[in-house]
Amino acid sequence: QVQLVESGGGLVQAGGSLRLACAASGRTFITYAMGWFRQAPGKEREFVAAINWTGRTTRYADSVKGRFTISRDNAKNTVYLQMNSLKPEDTAVYYCAAYDTQYIATKLNEYKYWGQGTQVTVSS
Repeated sequence: QVQLVESGGGLVQAGGSLRLACAASGRTFITYAMGWFRQAPGKEREFVAAINWTGRTTRYADSVKGRFTISRDNAKNTVYLQMNSLKPEDTAVYYCAAYDTQYIATKLNEYKYWGQGTQVTVSS
């Protein structure tokens, strides 16, 4: 069982940066693949970034590639999403998710555990 709590969301101007954090409970965090997803009003939840349990393998949606960076600190049971060069279209609720696998996962329905989400709003 893993519980996830996101933090770091807020209001930022276009071109600015935010760093989201997702703190996980449970001693088996190190064995989980982690992902970030987002959901804008009226849209479906979509994949943003994922990282495998070692942190050596990452995947990104094309829309954020080169601007966002996912990382993890297994000693702190925390995964991060550094978001730079933010655009108004990045506005959404951002969710952290965990999947008990040694591989990386990019599909929403692969993830078993989800956080409550944190709002990111980018003004133009």
